[in-house]
Amino acid sequence: MWCCRLSHLHGRLQNLLSRGVTCSAFQQPNFKSLFPLAIRWHHTASKSLNCAWQQHEDHFELQYANTVMCFDYVWLRDHCRSASCYNSKTHQRSLDTASVDLCIKPKTIRLDETTLFFTWPDGHVTKYDLDWLGKKSYEGQKQKVIQPRILWNAEIYQQAQVPSVDFQSFLETNDGLKNFLQNFLLYGIAFVENVPPTQEHTEKLAERISLIRETIYGRMWYFTSDFSRGDTAYTKLALDRHTDTAYFQEPCGIQVFHCLKHEGTGGRTLLVDGFYAADQVLQKAPEEFELLTKVPLRHEYIENVGECHNHMIGVGPVLNTYPWNKELYLIRKNIYMVNRQWSSSLQSYIPKKTTSNEYRKGLI
Repeated sequence: MWCCRLSHLHGRLQNLLSRGVTCSAFQQPNFKSLFPLAIRWHHTASKSLNCAWQQHEDHFELQYANTVMCFDYVWLRDHCRSASCYNSKTHQRSLDTASVDLCIKPKTIRLDETTLFFTWPDGHVTKYDLDWLGKKSYEGQKQKVIQPRILWNAEIYQQAQVPSVDFQSFLETNDGLKNFLQNFLLYGIAFVENVPPTQEHTEKLAERISLIRETIYGRMWYFTSDFSRGDTAYTKLALDRHTDTAYFQEPCGIQVFHCLKHEGTGGRTLLVDGFYAADQVLQKAPEEFELLTKVPLRHEYIENVGECHNHMIGVGPVLNTYPWNKELYLIRKNIYMVNRQWSSSLQSYIPKKTTSNEYRKGLI
């Protein structure tokens, strides 16, 4: 049954991929309905802060910045940022979590300006900034977008006229790198022009962004239509919309493509915003969107060509979302893999190889 529904959804998603941004406002909680009048809050901050708190038997409740947040006492003790509990140089915990009493409860709580002070039974004092607690709370995370994006189809992207970045500016200036990263994070794709057609320069570009991952193909590799590897990308067949490395347990985050040589005609690159397509599914068929986020699939890559013998398996749903705010962060979509598994990466690469092209590729 799942297979039938997923096959049907695949057809729908394929149609949507060839064709904008919907923003939902979070509804603020109604505090009067959430808490009965019998509850007595501590209004110890200035009125401008709109802050109140209450100490319960097993948790601390904070009303701040129009949000009601709940914190377990063990969590509050464990996340203490004092010098004896936290190493600020390594950003690592020094406190042994197992040493915290699971029934711990602060002796006193007080608020000074924008800082809360918790005094524990052993006399240790933990202090937290109100804004810090708001950002770290589960309730605050539910309202936070991890990665803002501009969703696009062909028309939206063409109208945006996103500029490319010159190679020398990209390598030698922070502004060049910043412009590239801004474009990439917002749109999922970005272009660097005037890169010399060599492996060394392609590798320099990739390392300017991040570390290069080791794969079954190597860190950096050439590919062309010579079927030297057991992959459709090494043939002259046209590749439809897809994303790569679905068979990795952690699919690649960035793919770098550099066309080193082009002869004849063809060899087009087609780029598609999978997040735009997923948003269309969410708006038009929310139940099917939910299905695509819940059902895990096996994503397999099987290769037996020459001396290359590989069988890799990654497991995960088509659409991956953060559980606390339902924000989409990863797509696995590749109809060429075994069992029609689907892969990650913001961009899809589809060369129509009617002629011979040589590409340099790297994964990050």
